Amino acid sequence: MHHQPMRLVIIASVGLALGASSAWGADPLGGKADGRQPVSINGAVLNALERNLDITVSRQTKESRLTDIIFEQSKFDPTVSLNGQYNRLVQPLNRPVLGFTGAALQNVTTFDQNTSSVTLDLTQNLVTGGNYDINYSPQRTFVAGQNTFLFNPAYTGGLAFTLTQPLLRNAGTDINKTFIRIAQNNAQVEQQVFTDRVLTVIATVEQSYWELVFSNENLKVAQAALKAAEELLAGNRAKAKAGVMSAVEVLQAEAGVASRVEQILIAEKAIQDQEDLLRRLLNPDEQDLRQDLRLLPMDPPVQTLEALSTEEAIDAAIDRRPEIMQASRNIETSELNTKFAKNQLLPTLSAQGTMGLAGLGAGTDDMLQRNFGGSYYNYGAGLVLSYPIGNRSAWSQYNKRQLEALNAKATLQSVRQQVIVAVKEAVRRVQTDFKRIETTRSARILAEKQLQAEQERFKVGLSTTIFVLGFQRDLALSRANELRAVVDYNKSLSNLARQKATTLEKYRIVLQ
Repeated sequence: MHHQPMRLVIIASVGLALGASSAWGADPLGGKADGRQPVSINGAVLNALERNLDITVSRQTKESRLTDIIFEQSKFDPTVSLNGQYNRLVQPLNRPVLGFTGAALQNVTTFDQNTSSVTLDLTQNLVTGGNYDINYSPQRTFVAGQNTFLFNPAYTGGLAFTLTQPLLRNAGTDINKTFIRIAQNNAQVEQQVFTDRVLTVIATVEQSYWELVFSNENLKVAQAALKAAEELLAGNRAKAKAGVMSAVEVLQAEAGVASRVEQILIAEKAIQDQEDLLRRLLNPDEQDLRQDLRLLPMDPPVQTLEALSTEEAIDAAIDRRPEIMQASRNIETSELNTKFAKNQLLPTLSAQGTMGLAGLGAGTDDMLQRNFGGSYYNYGAGLVLSYPIGNRSAWSQYNKRQLEALNAKATLQSVRQQVIVAVKEAVRRVQTDFKRIETTRSARILAEKQLQAEQERFKVGLSTTIFVLGFQRDLALSRANELRAVVDYNKSLSNLARQKATTLEKYRIVLQ
């Protein structure tokens, strides 16, 4: 079966976009045929990928995982704060204040001071595990009344820088990027879940499409059987009218026709049921789903044997199956969690350093010049050590993460085994179904010859209507069996592509 070139691009940030659009029911021949809407398997697949609800949910879940990465990265974003204050203090003094009162107070004296300040603060957590804080706080102070202060109003400025860095627990970029990498892994896992959902939807559409093909062709088989039964009935009636055949033979032919009509009714219902199943996969509007739209499959089934190698099929599945990639990513995540938990067993030892500059002046310019002149400064350093006795919480988490890592590795091994077994079964099914085509075709040819021989015997009076109807029924069954084998073979090819995860290449669909 030849597939037209097409490209479907799925981009993580925007979801699903169609590189080659294809509207449902697009007729490659133009127009409708016999009041039925033609549909190709390519058109059905592309429309399912564009509109299927399962894919929509999976795509949105995948995109939500990308926000987790940004959330973890944002923990290392700097934070800036600005605080402005004005305070006025008017209080009675009960003791002398240097620069404002004399050596001793004779009466209650009022101390009136107002202060205006601005504080600018910048903090950030570092990927090394440390954090820094830069604080700048200029201030204006004015004391009312007689005083001997050097500057009144006085302008002061303080610049302070503090750096804290862990040396054991939570130290290093690898440890502090753990949760970013886990979020990235989770996004990759969800991407594989999305890919798996795409493959599943395509396979489901293919299976439904070939079942619709079978239902339509099976109706043709039933119609051919009815035509043969009607011809037999017409002949029997003519012979009975001429007096050369009994009425029983006519009744038997009429019963045969009625039975064939019943088979047609069943076949027509099966077609409509299968049409609804296929339309449901494409998520049409409810109004469209209510309509009795008839579908006409345009692609004939494949009847040639494709070259198969079980070993190559297994290798392709191991390299491509989303389940294996998911399990591998889960192992990476479990190893990251284990490494982080092991780091939490260490004591907390942090080095802290601080340094600052100060300034004082009668105005802003004077204060800034002295503040950043370097004449007035401070600095200091220290170590902080802490360790919980027993540290049972950290040890329990570490043991838990080790068990999770073992489970992740066992899961990967189990998934690989399941994939190998599934691929081998899919290859055998393809081979078996192709052999069924050959055997059912031979059976159908024999049934045709047997019916032809029996009809010749019937013409010369050596057979009866019952025997002819029986051979007609056998031929219809043989044709249906051959058709079923052909359709099953195409469904098996679809299943094999799904097991190998090569369905996207088949339709030239690219997930980015």
